Amino acid sequence: MNIVITGASKGIGYAIAETFAAHGHDLYLTSKTANDLATAAATLAKQFPTVQIHFMAADLSKEREVMAFASWCLQKTTPTILVNNAGYFLPGKLQDEAAGQLQSQLETNLFSAYHLTRALLPSMLSVKTGHIFNICSIASLAAYENGGAYSISKFALLGFSKNLRLELKDKGIKVTAVCPGAVYTNSWSGSGVDPKRIMEASDIAKMVYAASQLSPQAVVEDIVMRPQLGDL
Repeated sequence: MNIVITGASKGIGYAIAETFAAHGHDLYLTSKTANDLATAAATLAKQFPTVQIHFMAADLSKEREVMAFASWCLQKTTPTILVNNAGYFLPGKLQDEAAGQLQSQLETNLFSAYHLTRALLPSMLSVKTGHIFNICSIASLAAYENGGAYSISKFALLGFSKNLRLELKDKGIKVTAVCPGAVYTNSWSGSGVDPKRIMEASDIAKMVYAASQLSPQAVVEDIVMRPQLGDL
């Protein structure tokens, strides 16, 4: 299988890349920070020497860079699996957050997935198979304290996932929305939160991989994961 993963240099994206590579699948990776992406790719290549690791840095908040990455991918392969993981969290209350915060959150957390999926879909439709994973959030499911624009963008990503699922269910392409709670990534470093209190990035990766292994006639539409002790 050929696995396209955005936001792949760290955290959940990297854990998903590592899990698929461990099972022998070729990777097509992108992330905004070129140095971090190159380091991640080199680490994966060393760990899994029989797997092909392709990578291209791109800022997916910019549509032109999304399209450049999509074109680069399609020159090399037809994706089997697309993981739309690129995104980031800006906390804030709607009445207080900075001007432009909603736009920036939508550009990265929603539009990146929207534009990339639309660009890659014709190739996936031509082979009538594939699986799209959109990494949403528990902030997609209910009002999230101090979530502001972030929560709005993640609600929208879940809506995108549901509409996409409806459109593609009879075309051989699966769609799964992944809604994790707190996961220990770099954004939690220095927070004072005990890493054992929240989930590991590998927990999310294991569930994504498991959902990708079902028969063609079965799909996991939603994956909701939370720390055992509940949300923070």
